[in-house]
Amino acid sequence: MPEAYEQTLSNQTLHELTASLNRGMFVHVRNALHNMPACDVAFILESSPVKTRFAFWQLIDSEFHGEILEELSEDVRSSIVRQMMPEAVAEATEGMDTDDLAEILRSLPEHLYQEVLSSLDAQDRHRAEAALAYEEYSAGSVMNTDTVTIRPDVTVEVVLRYLRMRTNLPKNTDSLYVVDKDDVLIGDVSLIKLVASQPEVEIGQLMDTDVVAIPATMSESEAAQMFERHNWISAPVVNEQNHLLGRITIDDMVDIIREDAEHSMMSMVGLDDEEDTFAPVVQSTQKRSIWLGVNLITALLAATVSNFFEDVLSQLAVLAILNTIVPSMGGVAGNQTLTLVIRAIALGQVLPSNTRSLLIKELTIGLLNGLIWALLIAGIVGIWKQDLTLAAIIAFAMLMNMVAAGISGVTIPLILKKFNIDPALAGSVILTTVTDIVGIFAFLGSASLFLM
Repeated sequence: MPEAYEQTLSNQTLHELTASLNRGMFVHVRNALHNMPACDVAFILESSPVKTRFAFWQLIDSEFHGEILEELSEDVRSSIVRQMMPEAVAEATEGMDTDDLAEILRSLPEHLYQEVLSSLDAQDRHRAEAALAYEEYSAGSVMNTDTVTIRPDVTVEVVLRYLRMRTNLPKNTDSLYVVDKDDVLIGDVSLIKLVASQPEVEIGQLMDTDVVAIPATMSESEAAQMFERHNWISAPVVNEQNHLLGRITIDDMVDIIREDAEHSMMSMVGLDDEEDTFAPVVQSTQKRSIWLGVNLITALLAATVSNFFEDVLSQLAVLAILNTIVPSMGGVAGNQTLTLVIRAIALGQVLPSNTRSLLIKELTIGLLNGLIWALLIAGIVGIWKQDLTLAAIIAFAMLMNMVAAGISGVTIPLILKKFNIDPALAGSVILTTVTDIVGIFAFLGSASLFLM
């Protein structure tokens, strides 16, 4: 209920602010935006057409630009940043978390990227360059360097005194990392254990030496899976020599998990997971045309197979009526398997050791589903058209296509993954093509043999 209320409130606020903006009540809009949390302002911007969005942005105090940019989706953020002067971008990103700073810089055109980088102060420039040195979508690219490290030979009293002197800790700090003189990670100590221990106890006696660290080169999706499995709030990031580089926190991992889920959903229809709902018409048309072109090619392949049996279709009109049933059923069954396998791949559950078992399972399901629906469609067609031969032909085609759908649903994403192609992006189109071709060929091919 609170979540539904919050959504209603945001929608109502958006409506009121847009109406006020259209009436020229700029001071009212500025004050309203000033008093809103950054996440709500980001919602307002993402939910507004481009012209209105930039009008809102002009009314937001520049001191809050950085917080709001962190909350925006990539496409919307890029569209706003590209309209800003390099000095304004540098000012907005001052003190921003390293991973967010690097993400903003990566989204800029080369000339603007260099201008913004040169406008940053020395500390922010160093942090940005360190993060940009890691591959995009790696753990190193999303880590923050705001870590608190301690030595194993100091006492609890010394550490607590040091923490009081700092006055505050980096957000989502649940543990302090223990390193040696070369900054090699040797353990960690939870804040709970630290506060509950006697002042004279040394950190070396308290620390957990079984700390699991994330390699900087690991993909962010794998890091997110580790967070999910271990229920971490934060985790250290190390290089190949086990030197502590920084840490990743749960708030970043939640964003990555959400983005991965959106990516899988949007990629099924050829859209970017950061697609701006209110992007310019020409830009959106260009993005969607590519995918529509791919689909047209695959549709023409299926039509070519049907063309081979033009004589059969022209003589037996009933085949044209029934020809859509088999490919449709195969496509649905195949996409069920495909979605399941893509999800398992994303969760890291599909390994070379269990691929054979998965393939046999889905092949068996395809066979059973094929038998069930083949018998059902055969009964319907037999009663409807009073033709047992036609009923047997469509039953055979249904069985063949359901088996092909099960096999394709497993093998297509695995093959695409092996060639570093996103299964969510290309899998659905390829599978639909396979089930269309197999279904049409099995049905019309059998018909041409037994009905002509």
